[in-house]
Amino acid sequence: MGWIKRDIFGTPLWLKRLLIFTLGLISHRRYHKFNKLQITGMDLLRMLPDDQVLFISNHQTYFADVAAMLHVFNAALNGENDLSRPLKYLRHIKTNIYYVAAKETMESGLLPKIFKIAGAITVERTWRHAGKEVKRPVKFSDISNISKALQAGWVITFPQGTTRPFKPIRKGTAHIIKQNRPLVVPIVIDGFRRSFDRKGLQIKKRGILQTMVIKPPLPIDYDNDTVDEIVEKIQFAIEQHPDITGALPREAREQMQQEDEKRRY
Repeated sequence: MGWIKRDIFGTPLWLKRLLIFTLGLISHRRYHKFNKLQITGMDLLRMLPDDQVLFISNHQTYFADVAAMLHVFNAALNGENDLSRPLKYLRHIKTNIYYVAAKETMESGLLPKIFKIAGAITVERTWRHAGKEVKRPVKFSDISNISKALQAGWVITFPQGTTRPFKPIRKGTAHIIKQNRPLVVPIVIDGFRRSFDRKGLQIKKRGILQTMVIKPPLPIDYDNDTVDEIVEKIQFAIEQHPDITGALPREAREQMQQEDEKRRY
């Protein structure tokens, strides 16, 4: 019915608020009790405009990363400096936050389909499907939906398109940046890979320090920066550039590789 307020994709806002509130209460202890989430840069979130903001982040689990960001964003916008009072910040939810997710992932079961209501912009991967390498053209409707979401609010994207570390940045993100000219805010997360299973639904280990660093907006010359230059800026901003891998201690690199192999099978 027309009198029911909806987001740009037609989801009733009352349903979105109820879902995020309920899932937020359920998931809160994963970031503030079972494991601790150390947040840097919450004050930066309060200075951002209400729309045309693109968050770029490295990716460690399918769902725990996004859930943590929804907690942090809403806490910051409600004047909080940590996640200690969920009942306060979850009562006033920013409903124009969206996140980019693989269509295949969001249709893999009942729970992902429920999570989709929280603001997923589903896209078809052009390089991988059902665990196999593929090559297919970009769907322009996917790009259009991301642009539409940016015009209406904040969008979270994981430009590597995978939870495996130090994988290449997909150039589609750079094209979206050049086309829409959003404010690009980098986020670097860590600890989620050790805390959760690959999907981010089950706690794998407790007592892990999880971190989230929100950085100042990325300086981008939308007219003159090339796609490759923007890709390199993203790689360094989210600390996923190949040069950074070599700077890690050998023990850390080996541990990361072992954890990645375990999560793949």
